[in-house]
Amino acid sequence: MKPTSLLLFVFVWATCSAADPAPEPSPAAHVWRQSQKDDPARTFTFTRFALTGKFIASTQGAAAGRPELVVDCIPGTELQRSKGKFLSANVQVGTPLKIVYVEPEEIHGTSYFPKVSIRFRTDGTSEVEDQWSAGADKTSVSVPKEALKKILRGHAVGLSLDDARGSRIAMQFDMADPAHVEESCNVDER
Repeated sequence: MKPTSLLLFVFVWATCSAADPAPEPSPAAHVWRQSQKDDPARTFTFTRFALTGKFIASTQGAAAGRPELVVDCIPGTELQRSKGKFLSANVQVGTPLKIVYVEPEEIHGTSYFPKVSIRFRTDGTSEVEDQWSAGADKTSVSVPKEALKKILRGHAVGLSLDDARGSRIAMQFDMADPAHVEESCNVDER
């Protein structure tokens, strides 16, 4: 083979290799990440479980990152034989969300609750429409405990909501095994 032909072959091979798209994350990449955190007042330590999802449809102004399902709890200790305590769950979207102010059932003054209209479905079930509390930063939404139970038991979970401009954002979470999260957070406790 001539040196020119060899050089041309190497150049073409390198160009084609660079053009290949990055491989999709494998199903094994969908795992709960666990970390230890302190509350803002540093009175206790809690465990945070986080699962990364993907945007299916999002607005142009949406954050470049990925949505994340976060569950915080205080795990029980074996020495005290206590069960874990669920603290909160939320979906971090990363872009300002459309807030709807809902009048409470019983009015005490002029307060209204900031809510986010959301639709979710697990696996092949029918879509559920609900209103969840907005996070303090208005870029996340709190997941009620009953909805979290349904979400944890699903395999593929789809969520959709509107951003601050009214454009629909759809996301999907491929659920990893929730056993450790359910047990550590005692999700089934009433």
